[in-house]
Formats: sequence, structure tokens, C-alpha cells
Amino acid sequence: MIRIEHLKKQYPNVTPLKDVNVEIHDGDVISVIGPSGTGKSTLLRCINQLEKPTAGKIRVDDLEITAPGCDMNKVRQKMGMVFQSFNLFGHKTVIENIMLAPMDLLGMSKQEAYDTGMKLLRTVGLAEKALNYPDELSGGQKQRIAIARTLAMDPDVILLDEPTSALDPTMVGEVQAVIRDLAGTGKTMMIVTHEMNFARAISNRVFYMDEGGVYEDGTPEQIFDHPKRENTRRFVRRLKVLELHIENRDYDFLGMAGEIERYCSKNQIAPKLANRVQLVFEETTQLLVPLLKTPHIQAVCEYSEQTLGAEWMFRYAGPKMDLTRSDDELGLTVLKGMSESMDYAWKEAEPLPNSLHIRISGGGKGDE
Repeated sequence: MIRIEHLKKQYPNVTPLKDVNVEIHDGDVISVIGPSGTGKSTLLRCINQLEKPTAGKIRVDDLEITAPGCDMNKVRQKMGMVFQSFNLFGHKTVIENIMLAPMDLLGMSKQEAYDTGMKLLRTVGLAEKALNYPDELSGGQKQRIAIARTLAMDPDVILLDEPTSALDPTMVGEVQAVIRDLAGTGKTMMIVTHEMNFARAISNRVFYMDEGGVYEDGTPEQIFDHPKRENTRRFVRRLKVLELHIENRDYDFLGMAGEIERYCSKNQIAPKLANRVQLVFEETTQLLVPLLKTPHIQAVCEYSEQTLGAEWMFRYAGPKMDLTRSDDELGLTVLKGMSESMDYAWKEAEPLPNSLHIRISGGGKGDE
């Protein structure tokens, strides 16, 4: 078991890890996902002490590896790391790369290390490359060799830091196949990856990292199908979000229209849908603002790169006010004509108790 308590890693200009608290159980296969810059690789590098934490503790079984004087060389014999850049020795053959650490650190004989190395090369499908040098291999082959080299130490824990990110897309599948087989061996694994389908298929747990820690921890089904927290939902559904606020009747309508236009352009929203995103905002606010004595409106647009659809959520203060039953029949008819659905809800305990959810028609794949 690995237990991480109040882990913090701070650099001069950024703090990617603010307070990480999590337990990793024996046999877990954990995919670590999240936006760039949220500390995914830093977490792995802290676990094997390639990066020294600024604060906090990491325990591997009963050993606190962050304690002064801990023999990390001994710990690393049971904790392998696979890097995105392979890190093979260019002046040694493939089999020599694999044999080196078991002979130096485990005291294996040359023959035993060779036999183990060849067995592992057969496992990753590269036995015929044993006498080649790394520069004679493709990127995918180099990464499979790097995995075999890690396995040669028979580690209990394997950390993989974006193992396919440096590869040509045609080579990603061969490395993922090796990792998928490895995941069935019972070893504890943590894999930083941007491949969501791969993470879903290979893991029994997923860490979504954000806001300086493990923002959400759950099964692949929970994280990808039923995320509990907002940032997770937006990330796994590939949502691009625009948030606008109206706090008085004289709000900057033209400025907000410009923000919406830039948002649509930046996210390459199809022209027809982009036009409706703009018009739904305009029609809704024109219906809503005159009805509110003091407007307090939060308008959030979400565009999904996955479904190519868009929707607005308007939350607003004041008494219960269902805009879907507005007396302005013309405005409401125009709004409904651009919408797949309009749903109103009232949550009395919320600061903005009224909410209007509008799914915009005209999205979907192939729609221009």
C-alpha cells in the first residue's frame, strides 16, 4: 500500500501539488488524468522521489520514504518508472539495457539476467531486437523495451508517465497493448495518460487531478459516466465553458456579445450553432432582465467537443420565476425555435435559486 498524506510540491513560480491525500492499494491500476499543469507527472515523480516534496509524507507499506535518511535506491528496486522519453542507453544493445540494473542492483548473474531479459523481450514482442541498438528502433519499440527494462527488476509498483505521448499515433496501440497485458498481472500501477478510452479500459480506479490535488477519485464508470464534481464533468466530456455575469440592468450587452463571438471562434463552433449560441443568450436575457428588480444572473455556456452540441444554463436570483411560461409569447416562441429543450428548476436553498437549462438545436456531428 502507498499512503500519501498532505503532499505539497512548490516551485518558485507555481505550486502544482497543494494538498494530496490518497491511498493506493496493492493491485490497483490507477489512471491519472486531468488538464495540463495540474501536477500529474509531478505526483509520480514525488512518489519515487525524483522530486523532493515541499511538505507531506509518503509511506510505502510501513516505510516512510520521505523521511530523512531513507534509502531510496533500495525502495526503487521495488518501484519501477517508465518515462515518456524512454531513457535507454544508446551505446548499449537492447538486451544489455535490460540486463544492466538486475546485475548491478539485484546481484543477478550475467546468464540469469540474460535469460530474464530474453523472456521479457518475448513478452513485449521484441525478442528479435535483442542485439539491436536503440537508434535502430522505432519510438514504439523503444517504449516497449523501456517497459521490459522496468519489469526486469520485478517491481511491486510501476509508475508510467505518459508512456505514449512521445509516440507517432501509429505506434500508440502497440505500447498500450503491452501495458494492458501488464495490468492483468496483479502489479500496482499508476499511469499518467491523456488517452481517455485507454484509461477507461485499463483501470480499476481513476484519479482526476485539479486544483492542486486529487480532485475526484473513483471507478472508471463513475469518473467517465457519472462524475460527481463539476471540473471532472467538464474535462471528461470535453466541455469548453464560457461564464458571463449580469449584475445590473445597464450591463455591457455588446461586450458580452463580443465575448460569445470570440468563444465560438476559439472553439471552432460551426457557424449555424455559433449563431444560435449568440441568439439564445440575447433572447433569454432580453426576456429575463426586465422581469428582475435587481438582476443577478449567471450565464454559463458549455460546448462539447465530443458531441459538437451546446447548451446554456442561466441561474438567477429573485422569487420563483419560470421563464418557460413567459407572457412574452413572441420572444418565447423565438427561443423555443432555437432549442431542443428548455427546463426550469427552483432550488430555494441556492444563492441563485432559479435555473433555466437550454439545449440548443443545430449541433451534432456533421452539422455545419
